[in-house]
Amino acid sequence: MKWIWLSMLSLSSILLVLTLLRAKMSWSWFSRFAIHLTAAAAGLYLLNGSGLLPGAEIPLNPATIGMAVVLGLPGVAVMAGIQAVVL
Repeated sequence: MKWIWLSMLSLSSILLVLTLLRAKMSWSWFSRFAIHLTAAAAGLYLLNGSGLLPGAEIPLNPATIGMAVVLGLPGVAVMAGIQAVVL
């Protein structure tokens, strides 16, 4: 049974990659997403390292980085505000 699930995962992953490679917008979308992801992680890292919020740190995990990627700098500000209110 495990092999069936593994083969389905492999086949669907290959088909997804082929679909993304055939689409013309996929590279621009992928590059924008990579830039946003890198900027979000760097922004959170700099916010934690700068000490702007003394005693509070926003963890670097998929949920916080995803929120920062989707919402941008306002998302980071919301996370910092929630962190300040909760602590």
